[in-house]
This record gives sequence, C-alpha cells and structure tokens, in this order.
Amino acid sequence: MQITRQADYALRAMLYLAREYPKKDERAATSKIAEEQEIPASFLAKIISQLSIAGLIQTFRGANGGVRLARKPEEISLLDVVEAIDGPITLNECVPSPSVCAFGDNCPIHDIFFDAQAQLVRNLKAATFDKLLEMEKVKAEV
Repeated sequence: MQITRQADYALRAMLYLAREYPKKDERAATSKIAEEQEIPASFLAKIISQLSIAGLIQTFRGANGGVRLARKPEEISLLDVVEAIDGPITLNECVPSPSVCAFGDNCPIHDIFFDAQAQLVRNLKAATFDKLLEMEKVKAEV
C-alpha cells in the first residue's frame, strides 16, 4: 500500500502549519507553504480545500488571508490527514466486507490483512503532529 502524492503533500503542509501553531493569530500564506514544502501551488489549493472541508484547517481570504490549523497539533493525527485526502484506509476490499471474497470468512489471508490494517490505523492515529514536531527536534539535534 502506498499513500497518494496528494496525501503526502497534505502531510507536509500540515506539519508546516503545526510548526507555525504557537503563533495562533498568524496565518500562513499558501504560496509560502507551496514554496517551502515543494508542493505545486495549484495542487496545494485542492489539498487546502479538502483539509478545510475535513475541519483540519481554517482558511481566510483577503489581504490578511491564509491558512492555519483548526485544532491543536496534539488533536490532529496522520490518520486524520490521510483519510481526509485518500478516504478510509483499506488494504483490500475484503477487509471491511469479507462477503466480497469468494472464500468469505474461511480465507486465512483476510485475517492477516485485517490485523495489518488495524495496526496501521492504530499507528497513524497515535502519530499526532505534536509528536512529529518532537521527533523533528530530536532528529535535528543528532
């Protein structure tokens, strides 16, 4: 399984905004995010829209426009962002619906996929942006 490029860009943009979060009243210009995170501006506009609809960021228009996190970094996980962009994580169509498999509940592969997906979802949910910022600081010190 591989997340889409769009989800990868969304994660980069959200990490950028998490770094800026302490400056709550400030808004980041999407052009600056695009430049610093090496995201095509037109692609970022679509991503920003999806993140806003998901309630992860707030957008502001006009001379003082820009974007900022809608919630604290510790309240937003990688899972939130990936699912806002790519939809629910599913390793195989049989995981949420064993009935689509010709072998149904008797398929041993289903159990492996089910467990792997559950672990992936748990890991992404546990990885909040405040934790990512801490990891970033530790890596910078090394």
